[in-house]
Amino acid sequence: MRCYALILFLPATLAFQLPFRIPFFTNNDIVEDLRESDSNNSLPRVAIIGAGAGGTSAAFWIHKAKERYGLAVEIDVFERETYIGGRSTIVYPYSNTSLPHLELGASIFVPANKNILRASYEFNLTYKEFDQGGKTGVWNGEELLFSFGDGWWDTVKAIIRFGILAPKKTGELVDSAVKSFLTLYTIETPKWDDMSGLTTALNFKDMVEKTAADYFVERGVSKKYTEELIEAATRVNYGQNSDDIHGLGGAISMAATGAKGIQGGNFQIFEEFLKRSGANVHLDTAITEISEVLSPSPQWEVKSALGTRKYQAVILAAPFHSSGITIPSPLATSIPKQPYVHLHVTLLTTTSPTPDPTYFGLKPGSILPNMTLTSWEGVRRGGNEPEFNSLSYHGLVREGEWAVKIFSSARLSDEWLNKMFSGQVGWIHRKEVDLLQSPLALALLIFLFFKWDAYPKLTPTATFPPIKLGRGFYYVNAFEPFISTMETETIASRNIVDLLLHEEFGSGLCGPRVDLHNDQTPLPTSKEFVYGWDC
Repeated sequence: MRCYALILFLPATLAFQLPFRIPFFTNNDIVEDLRESDSNNSLPRVAIIGAGAGGTSAAFWIHKAKERYGLAVEIDVFERETYIGGRSTIVYPYSNTSLPHLELGASIFVPANKNILRASYEFNLTYKEFDQGGKTGVWNGEELLFSFGDGWWDTVKAIIRFGILAPKKTGELVDSAVKSFLTLYTIETPKWDDMSGLTTALNFKDMVEKTAADYFVERGVSKKYTEELIEAATRVNYGQNSDDIHGLGGAISMAATGAKGIQGGNFQIFEEFLKRSGANVHLDTAITEISEVLSPSPQWEVKSALGTRKYQAVILAAPFHSSGITIPSPLATSIPKQPYVHLHVTLLTTTSPTPDPTYFGLKPGSILPNMTLTSWEGVRRGGNEPEFNSLSYHGLVREGEWAVKIFSSARLSDEWLNKMFSGQVGWIHRKEVDLLQSPLALALLIFLFFKWDAYPKLTPTATFPPIKLGRGFYYVNAFEPFISTMETETIASRNIVDLLLHEEFGSGLCGPRVDLHNDQTPLPTSKEFVYGWDC
């Protein structure tokens, strides 16, 4: 049943990072010392803060404008970490690079992710397809409510449990949302300078102002289906229940086909964005302050350990409240604090082909689904809280040994893992470091790692952060309370670059107000038009 596929846009925020330096970005060969006088270069400059999906794609979009009509501008990209890719990175089981790598987050993209898909095509990166076969079950902390993966028999079971209309109606609502979203890649794409304008343009206002539970139930989807199937999707995608997350978050969690990844890691897409942008990339360089300078002309001073430099425009492509950056007080107070979901991710390998069936109240030897999602519906009835959000097998690491990924709201102990996998656990990797340190280090690490902000809370809202903080100062992450994914970061940055070029340089991403309907630029073979790439 098509509507059971569970991910349209993999959340950009579900990803983890390792401290390594990308080989082609080194402080010795491309980082320019900002202590040098600005008089050494008379070109206008744009600063981009953050080298994840939003920041790297922003640099790439500016490069596209330079390429198309000779825009004369220098780009500096600042990243406080020592690597490119933001929340997208990989690890190897047992630190053995001969074994298949595992994405710690930002694991897949799908054909609806047209910027990521097009980038992988243009950059000659090799796809890997994901096997979406096998069984999926839904656990409520006390019992397995439902499972699917048996073809036509699933249809029968779904009709018996949920009625004939719930899956059909959900599919129609999701299809309508996807169709509306895909207009962002067309010639008719809306341009927006505030997020409320975009919600109206896409007809998503009602979806983002109501919970997913209310939105779907009001439109004829049964409460049982919403609390079991739709909630299973929102909990694995965003770590939020259907009566907490907004309707749009629920809708984008409920549709996906053709899941893909990049062989060697999805972070390569963001490396390529920067490689091709011609930007000056400053790794391991935290920005400490951004201040406005009005004389002799309006500019922004950006301060870091490298010194201070003036910029005609600044793009902040990182969550402001966790950036540690000081900006003028009126601007800081205009950005509402974004709450996040705290999440633990555990990767492991096991020689057990399934979790322990007795944990789920089944007889020893019972075969379990290779993916177990969860629902909060049992807790609403006074039952036990599920100890994890999702548990999924991710294929063989080597003969007889499987990789497993678990999302949970609390740390899962070694004892818990060994019990769950019948004592057959090999390698374990957590989004934490070894806490067997001094008490001071322990307290610090608990703060830094146990409170890791994974997903933004997509709570129903009618207000959003400002996209434009001041003239020439733009905020990519204003998009996050609407949808948070690596794909939508590239869309948010594209819109901001279009806005910046129009306001600061009298032009746009596709040139000075060209008529896109009359543009005759040939498209790549067998590739459809994607705004920003094909203008």
